[in-house]
Amino acid sequence: MGLQWDKLCEVTTDGAPAMAGAHKGMASMVCAKVKETEGEAVKRLHCIVHQEALCAKTVNLGDVMNTVVKTVNIIRARGLYHREFQAFLSDVDAEYGDLLYYLDVRWLSRGAMLKRFYSLRSEIDQFLKDKDRPLHELSDPLWLADLAFLVDLTDHLTTLNKSLEGKDQLVPQLYEHMEAFCVKLNLFKTQLRNFNVVHFPTLSEIRTAYPQAKFSAKKGKYVSVIAYLETEFRQRFQDFSVIDKEIKLNATPFLVDAKEVEKNLQLELIEIECDDVLKNQHQQLSLPEFYRSLEKEKFPMMRRHAKIMISLFGSTYICEQTFSLLTLNKSRMRTKMTDSHLHDVLRIATTKFTADLPAILRSQEQHHCSH
Repeated sequence: MGLQWDKLCEVTTDGAPAMAGAHKGMASMVCAKVKETEGEAVKRLHCIVHQEALCAKTVNLGDVMNTVVKTVNIIRARGLYHREFQAFLSDVDAEYGDLLYYLDVRWLSRGAMLKRFYSLRSEIDQFLKDKDRPLHELSDPLWLADLAFLVDLTDHLTTLNKSLEGKDQLVPQLYEHMEAFCVKLNLFKTQLRNFNVVHFPTLSEIRTAYPQAKFSAKKGKYVSVIAYLETEFRQRFQDFSVIDKEIKLNATPFLVDAKEVEKNLQLELIEIECDDVLKNQHQQLSLPEFYRSLEKEKFPMMRRHAKIMISLFGSTYICEQTFSLLTLNKSRMRTKMTDSHLHDVLRIATTKFTADLPAILRSQEQHHCSH
């Protein structure tokens, strides 16, 4: 692409060995190349969305997931059962018309499947009893409590995953989402020790429906699940923790102690912190607009630091989205599409600009002598 190696400041990858390998991984080879050109040390980040999905997989109440997946497969894998179940749901005017499959490679499918299964638990119980294949777990309040807990926790993880997606997410914003979720996990852990389920509405519903059940015996299990998940989050996001001070300097320069930043930034940071006009602009403008508004001659180092931080990619979301657009457009049904045409299609699909079609058509006008 004709880009200069010494301008590269960060590489974001997924967890594939070919990308993240310590010696022969693509990221390591790129870092070595930049070092050869005497550029600055390249930051290495693991896609934050991918890491969040890996953390979510550690929430494994095996007895619940195995039972739910097995039940869904029994109903959906058999054509007759499936059609009869759909007809049954239609007859009883159920909230949903069908169950959903769980696909391990689709990170959000587990939450959707569990929530759908929980909502249709009464209908599933009745349908299986009519087929002489009763699911006894659906009559067990303690098993239902485990299911409800998993539904709520997965819902929290799904909300986090969705907040991390999107094209215009800067690293400070992504890091704030992760820090906030770790604080939430600590809150959940503290409250569940007293079996306070205020942030687990589905579990609270089961608790209310079965007042005689001894749900307090489950709190230790739930606390251990939350604690393990919190530990997993803290350990996996070490690469973001390494640049924690740089992220906070970029996002909240007015809350950072000038003594704690690099020496070449200290004087300019003090100037910024003592300027009330800039403080007001920081509150009103987005981060890129705020740093763009700084005078080039007065704040060259702070502007350079901002350029580096704003250019960081916290996730591979844009790449994954482009891959999806590629597979949608380049199919066996479009055999005459050339590489050049595909490039143009992807360019249009991924750009923010809106084409001025009338102007383009006017530029292509042709005069026909026959008319």
